[in-house]
Amino acid sequence: MPTLTFPNAEGVDLAAQIDLPAEGTPRAWALFAHCFTCSKDLRGATEIARSLTAAGFGVLRFDFTGLGESEGEFAETTFSSTVADLVAAAEFLAREYQSPSLLVGHSLGGAAVLMATPLIDSVAAVATVGAPFDPAHVRHLLEDGLDEIAHTGEATVRIGGRPFRVKQQFVDDLQALDAKSYLASLDTALLVLHAPGDTIVSVDNARLIFDSARHPKSFVSLDTADHLLTKPDDARYAGQVIAGWASRYVDLAEVDPAPPGHDHVITHTRQGFRTEVTAGRHTWVADEPISVGGEDLGATPYQLLAAALGTCTGMTLRMYADRKKWPLEGVRVTVQHEKKHADDCRDCTDKDIKLDHLTRTIAIEGELDEKQRARLIEIANKCPVHRTLESEIVIVTQAES
Repeated sequence: MPTLTFPNAEGVDLAAQIDLPAEGTPRAWALFAHCFTCSKDLRGATEIARSLTAAGFGVLRFDFTGLGESEGEFAETTFSSTVADLVAAAEFLAREYQSPSLLVGHSLGGAAVLMATPLIDSVAAVATVGAPFDPAHVRHLLEDGLDEIAHTGEATVRIGGRPFRVKQQFVDDLQALDAKSYLASLDTALLVLHAPGDTIVSVDNARLIFDSARHPKSFVSLDTADHLLTKPDDARYAGQVIAGWASRYVDLAEVDPAPPGHDHVITHTRQGFRTEVTAGRHTWVADEPISVGGEDLGATPYQLLAAALGTCTGMTLRMYADRKKWPLEGVRVTVQHEKKHADDCRDCTDKDIKLDHLTRTIAIEGELDEKQRARLIEIANKCPVHRTLESEIVIVTQAES
């Protein structure tokens, strides 16, 4: 899925994902911080975000500098720069959507949100999942390279089976942090979630965080979950608990229901041609090619139109074949859009204009006979989007009041 980007304090573009409620506008906004060397797309992060959107939250999750799809060099980062990335993400939300009132952090991301909370005025509640009490806890992940880092100033270490370049500045920054001081100054509601059997960050860290913070504070056990919440049920449970708990401390706005109909789509164009498209729970990006001034970050409007016809065609054939119990294995649809002069069109009456011309090529996969295949081609012309495109369409344009 295409991502959004926003600049951090150093001007590096960070990749982000927006998750929205299925219906209506978000009642409040949450900012999610992923674990050390992970990304916004970790399964646990995705499931927690979905649970929050089900409760009416909008969620921004993003990749820290040098990780996932974000730009920059991981080797040039520190824990403090990670906190600065969080502040930049909050500022992006405030500019483009709404200031976050809830921060959620997983593992080292949990330590980061604890440190970032005093720097983001809008935050009313913060939740940590499997977080270390002291960010320096991650030094044990660097243990194989600490001697080389001390000797040469940097080293390549393997974390989670992947190589990362780490410099002395990262180690020094971790050592300089005082966890007790920033936890003692925390003046927002705190929820600590941790699994008793966590073998990466022991549950003792949860006790230290809890004891160092002021009320209101709560602790929830994640029972048999592992550190990365690899079981979807564990991640969904964590998200549901966070959403329910946060509702006591976050000012949840009344839901602004979406207009009737399931085809409600919102687009938001900012700088250039890049446009964010939101349809229910789904968000993607549309753009124009570089040759016409865009950044080629997503499909063009006409490609999206062609995609509507192609996807509807495939779904229609699938429903028909399933109903007939035919052995249809798959449908591949290629749609080409062109502007053709009317004199190239045998059915056109006005030869001086150009008409939109969609050529749809359908590849039917499966052990079907010729009669079945011919019938499916006929059915393709009955797909709802095909009928819409061939019917008289009325477009009503109005200004938002």
